[in-house]
Amino acid sequence: MKKIIISLLVLATSLGCNAETIFHSVVSKADINVRLGYGIGGTMPLGLPASIRHLNTFKLQFNPSLGIDVNYPLQDAWGFMGGVQLENKGMEEDANVKNYHMVIKRGGETLEGVFTGNVTTKVTMWMLTVPLQFTYKYKKVYFKAGPYFSYVGSRDFSGWAHGGYLRVDDPTGPKVELGEVEGERGDYDFTSDMRRMHVGIDLGVDWHFNNRFGAFADLAWGVSQVHKSSFRTIEQTLYPVYAKFGLTYRLK
Repeated sequence: MKKIIISLLVLATSLGCNAETIFHSVVSKADINVRLGYGIGGTMPLGLPASIRHLNTFKLQFNPSLGIDVNYPLQDAWGFMGGVQLENKGMEEDANVKNYHMVIKRGGETLEGVFTGNVTTKVTMWMLTVPLQFTYKYKKVYFKAGPYFSYVGSRDFSGWAHGGYLRVDDPTGPKVELGEVEGERGDYDFTSDMRRMHVGIDLGVDWHFNNRFGAFADLAWGVSQVHKSSFRTIEQTLYPVYAKFGLTYRLK
């Protein structure tokens, strides 16, 4: 028994030394960067459905991102980049719709049916994102692509239907007029139906001005929908699609 314990201690010490050696080897070869950016985009269906006629307004939101990543060279011009980012994917838009399935609340009453008029939607998703990307270096430019994984901490998906009418239950049901002001419009909140985990594809490019400073542009396209698969109130499946622009600073 004593020999077994001694052997295990020797093995653990050896593995620890090897792990430390590997860690120092990776750190010595890798570039470590801090990045600060701003995102523009929204939660949207793939293709514009017939029930959404056109977009009335789209307002830019407070969508900052702050992250750190490690870029490790593999072979020739190829490398691998991994990191973690704190970011918000938010939007506010107003769209004109026709026969759009909705569940709304007005005056303490819940109504479900198809709505024709205007719909204002606000979305907030503060999340931690882990991008894992392969990179290809050409002079001072890094092209990168790979999956990302996000956990949504703070979230909101709410809004109101206004300036139109709701047909209760179906297109031939009783007609309920919805006005423009609070109390006359129809409010909705689907926050509890939003999913916490997101998966998507991240494509982008980093351009280094010099040994320290650079800029980047990314496109993050969600593969998993914003709401849970059991959510059926909104007929269309919505995905987060955001472009992000910003600056990088090389720590090492």
